[in-house]
Amino acid sequence: MTTPLVPIDLPSWAWERAEVRQALRARDMGATFRHVQQYAGASQARIAAAVGMTQARVNEIINRRREVSRLDVYERIADGLHMPDDARHLLGLAASREKRSGGAAFDLAAFPEVVRVYSAQASARDEIQQHARAATELDILAVRGLGLIGLNDSMLRAHLGRSDGRLRVRVLLLDPEGPALVQRAAEIGESPESLAGGVRLAEARLRELSDVCDIEVYRYGMLPTWRIIRTDGLMFVGAFDAGWEGHESATYKVMETPHGPLYRGFRRMFEAVIDGAERTV
Repeated sequence: MTTPLVPIDLPSWAWERAEVRQALRARDMGATFRHVQQYAGASQARIAAAVGMTQARVNEIINRRREVSRLDVYERIADGLHMPDDARHLLGLAASREKRSGGAAFDLAAFPEVVRVYSAQASARDEIQQHARAATELDILAVRGLGLIGLNDSMLRAHLGRSDGRLRVRVLLLDPEGPALVQRAAEIGESPESLAGGVRLAEARLRELSDVCDIEVYRYGMLPTWRIIRTDGLMFVGAFDAGWEGHESATYKVMETPHGPLYRGFRRMFEAVIDGAERTV
């Protein structure tokens, strides 16, 4: 008879700690198990019972003699550790459909405007390009935007031409002369001069797109927080943080719905940032 798994419950604040989230983002199960030992007081045997492994296997993972690579094992670990949905997303897993004590607030099925979650922007690349090719409006909120639209081989630049009319494109880039750029450069280990040069290069390359679309480029001055790509009624949203670049963030596909707060809120924020920004193109 198979022994039923007994999940481990970590305090909710443990999943919010930076070191735990970094371990999940890196899919470092050894570090994750060590954090479980630290914050839940769980032994290797207890972890093994929760995630359906032998204690010897857990010991090998903790001591970096073995790695986890199979999706079904990640799923089993997430279930055994009762990971909340945002922790599952950092692992690249879909939201759990289990109703937890927190109720529907933990279940993305209760928010139909969030229709998909990608582990990083690269995983969403094909879908973003598909929607960009058919869009009539494209909004981008980035730091320098070179990988999104500023270079010949960037994700979106080749998909802006329209045979049936002009595409409206609005791009928000970080002000290369503002204090927020200096702070962001320090966060990502880059010189302010290099980061500012990247923004100015993007502006120059975006100016070249005026022949294929109706383009507007703005400089904003706040510290970068959200990375947004909007194609008509869809948004792909990631985040900037001191620990990672925007393209490394999990990316949420958000659909416009009659009453959903996320799409409306991000759209409102984008318009507010433009209102306070300086237009350069």
